[in-house]
Amino acid sequence: MSKTMHLTRRATVRGWASAAALAGGIALGILTSGAAAAQETIKVGILHSLSGTMAISETTLKDAMLMLIAEQNRKGGVLGRKLEAVVVDPASNWPLFAEKARELIAKDKVSAVFGCWTSVSRKSVLPVFKELDSILFYPVQYEGEESERNVFYTGAAPNQQAIPAVDYLMKEEGVQRWVLEGTDYVYPRTTNKILEAYLKAKGVAPEDISINYTPFGQSDWQTRVAAIKAFGSAGKKTAVVSTVNGDANVPFYKELANQGIKATDIPVVAFSVGEEELAGIDTKPLVGHLAAWNYFQSIDTPDNKAFIEQWRAFTRNGKRVTNDPMEAHYIGFNMWVKAVEKAGTTDPDKVIAALPGTEQKNLTGGTAKMLPNHHVTKPVFIGEIKDDGQFDVVWKTEGLIPGEAWSKQLEGSRDLEADWVTLNCGNYNTKTKKCGGA
Repeated sequence: MSKTMHLTRRATVRGWASAAALAGGIALGILTSGAAAAQETIKVGILHSLSGTMAISETTLKDAMLMLIAEQNRKGGVLGRKLEAVVVDPASNWPLFAEKARELIAKDKVSAVFGCWTSVSRKSVLPVFKELDSILFYPVQYEGEESERNVFYTGAAPNQQAIPAVDYLMKEEGVQRWVLEGTDYVYPRTTNKILEAYLKAKGVAPEDISINYTPFGQSDWQTRVAAIKAFGSAGKKTAVVSTVNGDANVPFYKELANQGIKATDIPVVAFSVGEEELAGIDTKPLVGHLAAWNYFQSIDTPDNKAFIEQWRAFTRNGKRVTNDPMEAHYIGFNMWVKAVEKAGTTDPDKVIAALPGTEQKNLTGGTAKMLPNHHVTKPVFIGEIKDDGQFDVVWKTEGLIPGEAWSKQLEGSRDLEADWVTLNCGNYNTKTKKCGGA
């Protein structure tokens, strides 16, 4: 089967499905491409892995986008036109992400793309979006150190997740020894470089920091977890900061439980484990371990309650969970709709110009704002894993935190500023007064 999937071979997603489906909360209609030709649609690309190691995380984001598009169509579409979802499967294959992005933009003529999870996949597609002048909405927490004109980062920057998580562990848990455990690619390596510098600036000795990387899809964790256990036996409170991604998290957490590592002994705070990942494992031995996100399903607000109900109706699954990157897509998609309507066109240049300053209510309270650096304002929450796979929020920031494209912790970054409104530059050096980072 082709890796390109247009919903029944280039069918369209329509909000004006049958009245019966709408009454059931399923605002997803399927039309043949012949029927689609009767009315010009606005095509929206969905670039998420539906197979391979990242499918455990990304398939849900594809479904979330279908729901958002269907709901917008139910409201009448955008600029009086229906939206058409074009879904592709880059299959956790990083070069294939670039090929599929090019296909979406050049062949399918999508107006914007919502996609990627790993930073290596985002880095793979960047040249394509710049060359073809299209728009990517990236919904996942990442390492920062980037601000591209054609990308809007609706997930967390390090100052909206990693740094607050470390601060929490230091102040509230009294952690003195640190295991920085990650999957071997750009996001964990850069994030851990930032965290290592931050910890040393806080007075943590080099010998109290252990950094390790494992491949995507790592399945045998026995030796590595034993090493973490040994590192934590030195008499100092120890924690694991995990940037392990994808399906490797399942055997990682199982092995922690197998070796009796409890949250009271060595707490693990994860940046890539949410409700969806926990849905596939027995969480009872993991109670008390932590995750840092900008959204949790368990947060009780009217908007979040309505979103969860809509999601479960759409998927016809009363137990289907929501998670942080889903909310990031919710924010990004609604910002895109508002920017298109403001610009009066889907022309990428005009939409890019209209996006900064656009606001959208968060599901957890407060309002996200798209900043000139193409990042958004976000709350930060630390949650403890409960035995039902949900999170109990134990800490949150006061107000919303503006996303920073460049980290103050790194020598080559602290003098850089991203501003696509006034400076028209993603890496303006405030000392040399030049764009380009030099």
